[in-house]
Amino acid sequence: MMTCKQLIDFLADYKSGDLPNDQREVFEQHLSLCPPCLKYLETYCDTVDLAKDACKCEDDRPAEMPEALIQAILKACDASDENDCGPCNDNS
Repeated sequence: MMTCKQLIDFLADYKSGDLPNDQREVFEQHLSLCPPCLKYLETYCDTVDLAKDACKCEDDRPAEMPEALIQAILKACDASDENDCGPCNDNS
């Protein structure tokens, strides 16, 4: 019998289909007897799928950093140099 902790250790392999058949049977048997682990698996799979979908949004990003943003960062760095503080000023 598999424990809940052991089940968590095998989640990625189970989702990817890389779990050997004998371990997969024990994994699925545990799921059939443990509603909290079944719910955990569902939320794990949802999270992985959402993360993959989030990475598909690359087309919405500009190919380069906009010039206005570069200028705003440089202006902020100049201002922080004058105040002798901030991340753009290396006093080490």
